[in-house]
Amino acid sequence: MGSGITAINEKVKQESVFVQDLTRQIESVIVGQKYLIERLLVGILANGHILLEGVPGLAKTLSVNVLAQAIDTKFQRIQFTPDLLPADLLGTLVYNPKDGTFSTKKGPIFSNIILADEINRSPAKVQSALLEAMQERQVTIGENTFQLDSPFMVLATQNPIEQEGTYPLPEAQMDRFMLKLKIDYPNKEEELQIIRRMAKTDKKIKVKPVIKPEAILKAREIVDEIYVDEKIEKYILDIVFATREPGNYNLEKLKELIQYGASPRASIYLIVAARAYAFIQGRGYVTPQDVKSVGMDVLRHRVIVSYEAEAEDKTSEDIIKNIFDEIEVP
Repeated sequence: MGSGITAINEKVKQESVFVQDLTRQIESVIVGQKYLIERLLVGILANGHILLEGVPGLAKTLSVNVLAQAIDTKFQRIQFTPDLLPADLLGTLVYNPKDGTFSTKKGPIFSNIILADEINRSPAKVQSALLEAMQERQVTIGENTFQLDSPFMVLATQNPIEQEGTYPLPEAQMDRFMLKLKIDYPNKEEELQIIRRMAKTDKKIKVKPVIKPEAILKAREIVDEIYVDEKIEKYILDIVFATREPGNYNLEKLKELIQYGASPRASIYLIVAARAYAFIQGRGYVTPQDVKSVGMDVLRHRVIVSYEAEAEDKTSEDIIKNIFDEIEVP
């Protein structure tokens, strides 16, 4: 087993070189936001979708656009509004009166990287159309089903302010997102760099492609080979089960604070995301720290707090932090 780990470790070191080039290219445009950039790479390498939450103006759209340019893929930004229809997203059948036939007009979903801006501004029918495409990686228009191109990644944004006229994502739909990221303000030094770089009348951003989409698909195959020890698997299960049965892990005080724990999808995504994070670090094996690094992003939208927790001003993040503090690290 030791020689196998050594082999995959060397393979990852060689194949993950592009990650540094990709990060440098993104950082040539985006100031700060290292957490966001790193998690975007985790998402694309782990073949998962990301939900971004942050106030306007924090470079969420720009970061996604720059990532798409850097990996030479098609990018599409879709502004979700209350009057948006599923056909506006997926496409529709167009009638040709000359010969009495219908032709398919594909919608903006047929791209590699989709930015669903303010996803909670659109009604449930539009949200479910997008989430079906995310889950099945296919779209049905009329009688025809079309496979979406790979890589395919959806990044949806939610604005934490101005909740009037929004349609919050149900928990079952939020569970489809591998990661939920909370984006914060830059510090003073970073913002100084931002205004020096971006305070211009010409807003055009040009980024040189660093790699081709095929390299991402190849990297995903290597991510799947990254070694996860049985102790790490049990550690992940302990964390997830502690959200469901806190009493079994000497966390009785959390029992009244959790309404619903994390689903089995959380266990799957924790392993996949930890593997992708290890790949970014140039390692062929997963450590407990990898699990801790991505754990909050995987779990924060999967642990549903109770009324008691809200009364005590406790968030899902407080609960997850408590679980990570208490569960024994292998």
